[in-house]
Amino acid sequence: MTPPILTLETVSKRFVKPLDAAEKVANLFGAGLRAQVVRAVDDVNLTIAEGEVVGLVGESGCGKSTLGRVISGIMDPSEGRVLYRGADVARMGGKERRATDLAVQMIFQDPMASLNPRLRVIDIIGEAPVVHGLVEARDKEAYVAEIMGRVGLDASTRPRYPHQFSGGQRARIGIARALAVKPQVLVCDESTAALDVSIQAQVLNLFMKLRHELNLTYVFVSHDLGVVEHISDRVAVMYLGRIVELSPTDELFRAPNHPYTQALLDEVPRLVAKKRKFSSLKGEIPSPLDPPSGCHFHPRCPHAFARCKVDRPALKEIAPGRFSACHLNEEAPARPGRATADGAVLAS
Repeated sequence: MTPPILTLETVSKRFVKPLDAAEKVANLFGAGLRAQVVRAVDDVNLTIAEGEVVGLVGESGCGKSTLGRVISGIMDPSEGRVLYRGADVARMGGKERRATDLAVQMIFQDPMASLNPRLRVIDIIGEAPVVHGLVEARDKEAYVAEIMGRVGLDASTRPRYPHQFSGGQRARIGIARALAVKPQVLVCDESTAALDVSIQAQVLNLFMKLRHELNLTYVFVSHDLGVVEHISDRVAVMYLGRIVELSPTDELFRAPNHPYTQALLDEVPRLVAKKRKFSSLKGEIPSPLDPPSGCHFHPRCPHAFARCKVDRPALKEIAPGRFSACHLNEEAPARPGRATADGAVLAS
């Protein structure tokens, strides 16, 4: 079998705010202050096949954007390993590390914030391929024109600055900049969130077109479940730094297993004739500075029982290709639920 293009092995990312001088002095008098630690990504395991589109979804603050930055090499993991084509990225050096960094590119949520306002588009797109020796300096203009044409931009606009473009055009410039270094993997962080619906559809269609033309692999970070359902092959649902469910897209939207996934899908607006009572997910997402013990979701879960408060559920295979981190899959008796055709127990 072909090895996966990306593998995450028990990846965690922590952000630490150390004690300042005043807090250290206070500790001398018994204040008992500790450094603040945010565990943004907590022990994530994930494999991504070449040519696949994996969606990362969850509430704001769940760690999906941080995980995207770890995958793209912008941040190093605090623990665990990121493998690119079976090789540990952290152990790479020189040309091998540079080639890997170029192969995995990120497209950011706000193109106006991520594009240098002082550079013309020809330099925004063309600078990196020239610096890394992918294109000769004399061929830069023609290369940029080719890339702009591929993403649906008028090549004659390459002398302009980012502020002279619309939001949809700036999104395409961000895509063109990433494509210019000939990547194999694109990490898209809410790349269509700030766009109008019609422009959003155009950009999504562009992503799918480029996927087939260039055999690209996507990690698509989004809070928009409709977009994820349209574009993804598999979906990973994150909650407070952990993946709680991983499933093929069709199966996840047809029969979600984890109570958190069920709650997310229940809140999606739908155009149906029958009346439906809307009820939002109860409670607020806990602080990552002090996450709950056991299952992080148990304070908000309508099906939580004693074990959920003390025992962290492992992400286990509940059906071929489907994984869920929920004790309900093991302790179905005495709790209401429904079973799928493959035997997985779903909380109701």
